[in-house]
Amino acid sequence: MSSQYLPAAGDVSVSNQKQPEIGLPSGWTRCSISDIAEVNPKKINAEPEELAGFVPMANAPDTYFGQLIIEKKFWGDIKKSYTNFRDGDVIVAKVTPCFENGKASIVDKLPNGIGAGSSEFFVLRPRITSLSKRYLFSVIKSQKFLSDGASNMTGAVGLRRVPRAFVEKFELSLPPLAEQKVIADKLDTLLAQVETTKARLQRIPDILKRFRQSVLSAAVSGKLTEEWRCTPVLVDWKDSKVAHIVEKIEAGKNLKCIEAPPQKSEYGIIKISAVTWGIYDEEQSKTLPDETQFLETRRINVGDFLISRANTIELLGNPVIVHEVTKNLMLSDKVLRLVMKEKEKPWISIFLRSRRGRMEIESRSTGNQMSMRNIGQKALLDIDIPRPPEKEQAEIVRRVEELFQFADQVEQKANAALERVNNLTQSILAKAFRGDLTADWRAENPDLISGDNSAEALLEKIKAEREAMAPKKKTRKKKA
Repeated sequence: MSSQYLPAAGDVSVSNQKQPEIGLPSGWTRCSISDIAEVNPKKINAEPEELAGFVPMANAPDTYFGQLIIEKKFWGDIKKSYTNFRDGDVIVAKVTPCFENGKASIVDKLPNGIGAGSSEFFVLRPRITSLSKRYLFSVIKSQKFLSDGASNMTGAVGLRRVPRAFVEKFELSLPPLAEQKVIADKLDTLLAQVETTKARLQRIPDILKRFRQSVLSAAVSGKLTEEWRCTPVLVDWKDSKVAHIVEKIEAGKNLKCIEAPPQKSEYGIIKISAVTWGIYDEEQSKTLPDETQFLETRRINVGDFLISRANTIELLGNPVIVHEVTKNLMLSDKVLRLVMKEKEKPWISIFLRSRRGRMEIESRSTGNQMSMRNIGQKALLDIDIPRPPEKEQAEIVRRVEELFQFADQVEQKANAALERVNNLTQSILAKAFRGDLTADWRAENPDLISGDNSAEALLEKIKAEREAMAPKKKTRKKKA
C-alpha cells in the first residue's frame, strides 16, 4: 500500500470525539444527504409477475467490500410489505445492532433492475445519475455517520432505530463530480488492500492453532525430542494409564447461583467455560447466594489440575493448570480436579490436549454428538497414556512451553496489527473527506473543479432539476 495515502501515527482519530472544523478544498462545498440523495423514494411501479431481487437483512454485508446476496422473487410477492429499491440505490440498516455493525451496500444487478428488502433499510437514491454512488456509500460507512447515527437512535431497548431525519440532515463534504470518481477509485484501491491485509491477519489464529497441535503431536510421539534422544527409537517409553498417574479425582456440586462473577469478598463456583485451551479464567464463574454452601475442600487453589468433564465434543476434557487465584471459587459438578504429583501435571496436560489425547477422550465420552457430551471419572482414568523417562519428559515440557510461548507472542502481535488495520479504514475515509487523497489531482486538473464543474454548481443543478420536476400547485379560479 502506498505510504503516500497511509495516515501517519496520530494523524486521524477514530474516536467519537468531535473533531475541529477543517477548511474545504477548492471546488468543494458542504451539503446534507437530502441535498444530493432522496431518502426512501416512492414505491416502484412494476408488473406483479416481473422477476425482482429480494434482500433480507441477513443478506446485507457489514464490510466495505462485502457481497450483497440477492434472492429472486416475483415482484407481486414482495412489493407491498418490503422496502423498494432499484439498481444504483444505496441501502443502509436503520435498526440496532445492524446499523452499528455497518450493514450497507450499493444495490446492483437486480433482476430487471428492481428489488425489495427488509423494512429496516433506508434507501438512498442519488438525485442525478452522474453523482457517484460509491462516494455516497463511503459517507455512510464513515465513523462519523455511524457514531452520530447510533447516538441519535430512538425507541425502546433492543428496537432502537436511526431516525430518517438524521439521515436526511447528515452533513457531508461534497467534491466536484470528477473528483468524486477519483476519490472513489482511490478508496477502492486502498481499502481493498486493507481488506486483504485484514483477511491475512484473521487467518493467523487458525494457523497458530494448527502449529500448536503439531507441536503436541510431535511431543507425545517422541519426534520433538528425537534429536535430543539421538535415536528414533522410544527408549524406555512405557505404556500406562491415567489411573497410574492420578492419585484421586475430586468433583464439585451443582448449585443454584447468581450468574454474575463474585466480588473478592464473595464466594462462587466456576463454569465449564472457566476451563478452556490451557487457560483458567476466573471471570467465568457464578456467585453463591449463600456462602455457607461453599466447600473449603473444593476450593480452587494455585497449582490445581482441572479438567472439564462435560461440554461440546471440541471442548470436552480440556485440562488447565491454575497459575493464579484471586477469587473465592470452588469446583462445579462439571469440572473435575485431578490430584497427582506436581511433576506429572505438565506431561498429562500436554497429552490430553494433543490429537491423540483428544481421540482418547472422544472415544470414551457419551451423550449427543451434536450437543453436550460427558466423560465419567472411571472412563477418564482408563485413558491410555505414554510415559517417557523423567529426563526426557522434562525436556519435552520445556520445548513445548518454549514453542507455545513463541506462538503466543506471534498471536499478540497479530492481534495488535489487526486492531490497527481495523482503524485504518476509517483513517483513510477521513483523509478522503478532507481531500487529502486527491490534493495532487486537484493541482493538475483545476478546470475540473471550478466554475460549472464545482460542487456548488452541482448543487445548483440538482436544485433546478428538483424544482422542475416538482408538481405545480393548482390555483383556484376567481369567481366572477
